[in-house]
Amino acid sequence: MSGLLVAGTTSDAGKSVVTTGLCRALARRGLKVAPYKAQNMSNNSMVCAGPDGGGVEIGRAQWVQAQAARATPEPAMNPVLLKPGSDRRSHVVLMGRPWGEVSSSDWLTGRRPLAAAAHAAYDDLASRFDVVIAEGAGSPTEINLRAGDYVNLGLARHAGLPTVVVGDIDRGGVFAAFLGTVALLSAEDQALIAGFVVNKFRGDLELLDPGLRDLQRLTGRTVYGTLPWHPQVWLDSEDALDLVGRRAARTGARRVAVVRLPRISNFTDVDALGLEPELDVVFASRPEDLTDAELVVLPGTRATVADLGWLRSRGLDRVVVAHAAAGRPVLGICGGFQMLGRVIRDPDGVEGPPGNHEGLGLLDVATDFVAEKTLALPAGQWLGTPAAGYEIHHGRITRGDGAEDFPGGARTGQVFGTMWHGSFEGDALRARFLGEVLALPASDVSFPRARQARLDLLGDLVEEHLDVDALLDLARNGAPAGLPFLPPGAP
Repeated sequence: MSGLLVAGTTSDAGKSVVTTGLCRALARRGLKVAPYKAQNMSNNSMVCAGPDGGGVEIGRAQWVQAQAARATPEPAMNPVLLKPGSDRRSHVVLMGRPWGEVSSSDWLTGRRPLAAAAHAAYDDLASRFDVVIAEGAGSPTEINLRAGDYVNLGLARHAGLPTVVVGDIDRGGVFAAFLGTVALLSAEDQALIAGFVVNKFRGDLELLDPGLRDLQRLTGRTVYGTLPWHPQVWLDSEDALDLVGRRAARTGARRVAVVRLPRISNFTDVDALGLEPELDVVFASRPEDLTDAELVVLPGTRATVADLGWLRSRGLDRVVVAHAAAGRPVLGICGGFQMLGRVIRDPDGVEGPPGNHEGLGLLDVATDFVAEKTLALPAGQWLGTPAAGYEIHHGRITRGDGAEDFPGGARTGQVFGTMWHGSFEGDALRARFLGEVLALPASDVSFPRARQARLDLLGDLVEEHLDVDALLDLARNGAPAGLPFLPPGAP
């Protein structure tokens, strides 16, 4: 049984990047590799086939990591998925299925059954794969949460996993972050921290080397390599942390404005549009940001009614309606599609305040929220073009006579809505849609090829800049004996 935990000094330090790159590098060596993350907190998720043939839900990052590992995605790779419902409460998906809720008030006791399920899922993967590359969450040194941790050192202690800590040098303070991450852990936890990986380095490595040597001397632990910053490293994201960086204006391009809803989910739906050379895809939260857009997109959301209220409070609803009235295209995806309809009925408060809520009235559809979540991998066609995607929702759509058919939804004129996430990753449908709404000729962009190229790039970077042989040896043999204790230790 071989495994490695990739932890980080902070959230967004590069754990996903290193994990994904290692999955691709090791898979190239002929190993049977499984990615794993005990618990994700993300509104970006994916549907894959469950053991009974039905759909199950896992974090988007683990789905992508499974692609990197050339493995079939399965719920054991992300046994616990938390989908934030508010600042203090999250909806829980356990082994791909809705389980209930957990709140900040029962953070420790409420998660005990989740920990047991997560560790059982890891043990199952470890019994079936040559190596499991586990990704931690946040920081392993969240000393206020250590007692209930089953994602970082709690997992490492359960499975005897050697651990490497990733730090983002682009943020500054990486040496202090590495040292402090180890020094605030208990002796038992420190014994599993084998070393470090530096992420996003820009500049001359010779200038960095003295600091790396000092870090190794001070901690008695190995630096397994330094990944350079690379402009083309871009993974399907777990959360909204990187939305700020998703604006790369292209001179003369046709502007697509994606409304940045407060509870935005599955915003990776527009990644494929962002690869089109004739489009400039931006995220917008002010009315003036939509005025010069040729296509407006209302993306998915974890709280449709609440985000519709936010849309109205900002005056964005009037701009969207005016955009459609001018004959310019509007696209709604899942929750965004529901907003475009006549009414949203949620009598039991499944996703928000109970009652009936008026939509924007741009499509002749009605939404009824029900307790049972739909998880599916649908396929069909539009105007003779194949279409496919995945569904994750509580809302049931009823289309009226005033709306035409569109894959997973409806169309009226230049207003389109679909419940199918990921449908525009299909090159044929994306080309047909853009030709229909913007008269764009089909490009030679292939989103599936682009994803694989990004995964290969990560594998190349990991092979070139990290000591993969040493990391594989670490996964097989565990943390070295006799790693020094760094004071003061856990409080």
